[in-house]
Parts: sequence; structure tokens; C-alpha cells
Amino acid sequence: MCGLTAVLSLNGPVSCPQCDNKTSPQALHRQMDESLDLVRHRGPDARGQWFSPDYRVGLGHARFSIIDLSPAGNQPFHDNEDTVHAVVNGELYDYEKYRAELAHEYDFKSNSDCEIVVALYRHYGISFVSKLRGEFALVLWDAKRKLFFAARDRYGIKSLYYTVVNNKLLVATEMKSFLPFGWRPEWSVGNLLEKGWLWDTQMYFEGVHRLEPGQYMVSIDFKAPEVKTYWDLNYPDKKTPVPQTEEEIILKLRELLLESVKLRLRADVEVGIYLSGGLDSSAIAGMTAHLIKQGELLGNDSSGDISKMSCYTIRFGKDSGVDESDIAQRTADWIGVDLHSVTMSEEEIAARFEDTVWFTEAPIPDVNGMGRIAVGELAHSHGKKVILTGEGSDEHFGGYPDMLSKVFLEPDLSWPPPPFEIPESSQLFEAGREAIPPPVQSPDSTKRMLNNSSVFARVNSFYNMPFASWTQKFATENPETAFAEHFGAQVLSNISDRWHPLHSASYQWTKSILVNYILRYIGDGADMVHQIETRPPFLDHHVTEFANQIPPSLKIRYDPVHKVLREKYILREAMKPFVTDEIMNRTKLAYLGPSTYRENGPLYQVVRNLLTEENVNNLGFVDWHQLREHIVKGFQEGDQRCFRSSLFVAQLVVLSQRFGVKTATDPLQTEKREADQGPGTIAVLQARSHLPSLAPHFLGHTGSIPWQVTRTPELGMS
Repeated sequence: MCGLTAVLSLNGPVSCPQCDNKTSPQALHRQMDESLDLVRHRGPDARGQWFSPDYRVGLGHARFSIIDLSPAGNQPFHDNEDTVHAVVNGELYDYEKYRAELAHEYDFKSNSDCEIVVALYRHYGISFVSKLRGEFALVLWDAKRKLFFAARDRYGIKSLYYTVVNNKLLVATEMKSFLPFGWRPEWSVGNLLEKGWLWDTQMYFEGVHRLEPGQYMVSIDFKAPEVKTYWDLNYPDKKTPVPQTEEEIILKLRELLLESVKLRLRADVEVGIYLSGGLDSSAIAGMTAHLIKQGELLGNDSSGDISKMSCYTIRFGKDSGVDESDIAQRTADWIGVDLHSVTMSEEEIAARFEDTVWFTEAPIPDVNGMGRIAVGELAHSHGKKVILTGEGSDEHFGGYPDMLSKVFLEPDLSWPPPPFEIPESSQLFEAGREAIPPPVQSPDSTKRMLNNSSVFARVNSFYNMPFASWTQKFATENPETAFAEHFGAQVLSNISDRWHPLHSASYQWTKSILVNYILRYIGDGADMVHQIETRPPFLDHHVTEFANQIPPSLKIRYDPVHKVLREKYILREAMKPFVTDEIMNRTKLAYLGPSTYRENGPLYQVVRNLLTEENVNNLGFVDWHQLREHIVKGFQEGDQRCFRSSLFVAQLVVLSQRFGVKTATDPLQTEKREADQGPGTIAVLQARSHLPSLAPHFLGHTGSIPWQVTRTPELGMS
């Protein structure tokens, strides 16, 4: 839902005359309007902007109406004193409760769920963010306190990026919204080389960061902002026995999930379901049907007729090896609802290739993003605006092949041992088509930090493109160590000493692959292209805080009868009333697109047209000669590694062209050229090398963000 942009003029150092540049009010209004125009697909229903009287603060919002469709729900929101102003992207549940609690002290001007942000802030101060339940990104300005506040939901369902341009802090839903304000993107070569943008705050563009899940950013009196944590995942001590019985755990999990689905059915528009052949989406569909029978409304439909509940799925073709539409159809028939499918031919995939990269801003070498956009287009054509989805279940309940071995790394002391002998773990694992990548060679200290629970091998396998030789100067000694240390000392202490390895792996996956791949490329970034707001009931912090307490032995359980590991065992038991026997007994398969394409086919033509020698050299950091070999091996010989490498570089070319990214160059060669121009240039280079960390912002468009990040949960922890 929606897109937002915010601008804050920071205080600059006295020695920086260019930092005092004033942009005219007319220019600021134009920049804000152009910024919102770039995300008009996110907010076609209304647009609003507000600037402070001195034009040091600006808020912009493009609205997609879900709750309270009237103009009263348009943003920005303002309090009665016209001192607190806010823009919100997302959906906030439990808003009726807070409206009732605060009605005596705050004059609500709309029935929008998002207006509670202003009321809650006035009542609780910045701790209000811990009261919010749902998926959101928001920016708030308190004129009395000169306080600028931005926050992102607990899981990163909604995106929020920031950078500094000409001494202005820019915050936006999508990075492309920075362009009208004078941002000139440059590649972060080291970040791309080490895949840091898949797990760190720094993006693949220099000086562009994102708030991480459960974080907020605050600036007071136009000073450099600080980033802090208000919520984080937590797990119990692995040595502490769980007192509940298995039946009690099943019933409580079922209760919490039903409540989460119930909240997400509320909307003033039509609601549908994405349905695949897996447990997660099937359970969401089954619970929705159950709730409708209990009298709950399906969005704005008050008929109580289950047959009006529409489900949507993707067909990749029977020969693709990844098509689950037949299973989804059997589930829909069992529930008694219609299933609408979109068929993704190679032509359809190729036609959506470039736009998928532009809209999601996530270059991921898979074609499943194109499928997600296509099914959203189908749902949109049927009048749907809200769709319930199944993301987050695998992270909570050990659903990925990479996690299966983690349950056996240590005994589960929180749960009684089974009354049967478990065979050697090596005999149990069948990863299916989603092969587990080989472990990364890392120092023993890194393995100890992560207690052998690392999921970095999966992150590292996302792409392996041929980098130019000069980029190796950016290579860290061990990227897995950087990955581990990114989590901070307190989390690493929990991983090494307190959490069971399965929970440690769940934490890492949630903080990297879920937020930066799944929720962007096949989540909100793709869904909003055709104005579909997706709501994932598994990503509700009430559900998470209970699920994280469930013993690992109940998440992944050995079945001695069939002699197999059963992932998500406890979830299967909790969802038994809502799914078919086929779904109950089916092994999870990840949502992946086909990965074998013929040479000279539609996708090959798109990729080959993008990967010309000129386009690749314009990137500046890819070895063209090696890439040519990858293209041949990927399409002619079916080499999966080379296919994904070619796909990834083609996606970078799309970003390069549409964002207008400057060609990356070897910094040593650049310094040599500048040195050849005279001693004055050398003096400038030497002076710059000794500037404090704040300086890059005031010497150009980009640089390191000049604020501190702390992972100490200031406002609460699950």
C-alpha cells in the first residue's frame, strides 16, 4: 500500500559552503511531485505533499486506498495543533482498539487505520512504534521538538531506503524516488562482490542504505540521525524445558494463526488468496474459508458465501518441474472456491523481465519475480486489491532444506527425547530440486560465532558472476565473517551459547533472504506493480513470539514409519482441520521459476540484447570475455550456475540504464590519471583520505552514512 518520500535538510559544517545551498520552494515541490510520480504504481488513488514553513522538512505520499476510501484518509496526516505530521505506507491492525482508547484526547479526522500513528505518537512518544501491529514504513515530523522519525515494520514487509544528497536526508519507499532530488547513483562494487546488499544495510548503490526490520531512525534539531532497534527476534534458552504439552502448543498456534488471518481479512475493498501447492498458502486459504463460515467478512463482501472467495495461482507448465497448479486446483475444489491461474510461457517471462527489475529494485537471478507480477495483474483485473499470502512460515517452522541438518547439530534439551532411534543424519536429507549449496570455507572462529548454524552458503549461491580482476581489491578476507559480525555481539552471543542451531539458522534466514529477496522480489516490490497489497498472516509478531518458543524437535520431526524428516511438523498438526491429506503429507518445494531455456528463445533474446559488450563494459566491473562464456554455457549447455550469472548481469544492465548509473572504475587507475594532471590533484586526494567519516556527504552526492547504529533493543524485544 502506498509510496512515500521524505526530505530533511541537515545541519552542515561551517567549512562546507556548498552545504548551504538553498533549493527554492517551487523546485522542492516539483522534486517531490516527480519523486512520487516514479512510484505512482504504488499510489494511484491520491497524492499529497507537505513542507514546513522554512522548507527544511518535506513529506510526500502516493495513496492506495484500502481502509476508508474517502478523501479524509488522504495523507500526510496532521494533528489539531498542526505540529505533528506523518506519512504511512502499509496496514495497521488493532487500529479500532487504539481509536477507542485515544478518542477522548485526539480528534480523528478519518477512519483510516494509518491515522493512529499521529495519535499514538502524541500519547506515547517514539515508543508508539512498539504498539503497531502490521506491515508498515512511516515518517513523522514533530515541529515542536524538531524531531524527525522514520520506522520500518518488524519483518521488513514494507521497504524504506535512505541516503544523503546535497546535505538533504532523503527517505523513500523505493530508491528511484531519490533521482529527482539530484541523486546520481554509483555502484558499490565491493558490496556487489561480497553480496553484502543481501544481508547488510548498505545497498548495491554507494551511500544508499535501508532501515532493517524492527529499526527506527531519529534526528533531533536537524542533526545527523541515529538508527536504533525497537524489536528483534528472540528464542528461548536451548537448555530450558518447555512446560506445555504438544496438544497445548498445537491449539495455541492454531488460535493465533486464525486471529492473524481474521485481522487481515478486514478491508473496504475486495480480498483474495494466493494459492500454490504448498502447506502455507493452502492453510491460509483453508483458515479463510473457516472464518467466513464463522461469520467473518471477506473484505467488503458481506454475503458469507464461500464460493465468492477467489484464489490465484501461477502455471509454469507441466514440463517445467516447478508447476504446482494441479495440486492448487485440488485444494480449491476441496474448499469449494474458484481458482484462477495465469500461465507463464517463456514469452510472458521475457516480456516482464526488465520491468520486474525496475519495479522491485532487486536483481535476483530467477524468473519467479515475473510470475509474481503476472499473477498480481490477474488479481487486479478481477478487482482485487488485497491478497493474503504464505510468506514467513518456513522461517518460523524450519521449512527450508538448509535447515534440516541444523536440528541434529545439538540435542534438543527443551523437549523429551523420542522413544525410537533416529538414524544417521546423512541418511535423512533429500533436498530435492533445491540443492543445498556446499559450505563456505571460513575460519574456525566464524564457525564458532555461528555455532555451525550458518546459512551464508545459500546467500553466497545467489550469484557468481565474472567480476573484472581489478575488483578483487574490494574482496574481504572472508565474507562469511562479515556476514556473521553484521548481526552484532549480543545476537552472536545468543547464537553461540543460548539458542538452538535450528533457531539460529531461522534468525539468519529471516534477516537476510526473507527480507531482502522474498519480501522484495516476490513480495511487496512485485505486488504493488498492479496495486495488490499482500498481507502475510505468518508474519505477525504475536504469531512469531509464540512460534519462536516451540521446541526444534516439534518443528522438524523424524517420522520412524516412513523413515523421513517431516519439516514444519507442528504447523501441519495445527493446520490439519484446514488442509487436505495431500497437503498434510507433501514435502515442501520452494517457489522457483524454470531455469532451463533454449538458445535463441524469447528469454535468451532479451538477455542477449542486454548483454552486449558495450552495455557490460558500461557497468565497469564485469569481465566481458568470461561473461560471454557464461552466456553460452547457460543457454546452450544448461549450466545452471552460468545461466543465473548471465541473468544477474542482465538485471544489473537494466538498473544501469534506467537509473543512469555511473560506470564503475578502478580507483587506483583513477588516482593515477588525476595524479598525472598535476601535484594539486594529489594534495586534494591526500586531504580527502584524512577527512572524518562525516565528510563524504558534504563532498558529493554519496558516501558513508554519518550516524551510529545500535542493535540494543531500546523499545522492547520479543
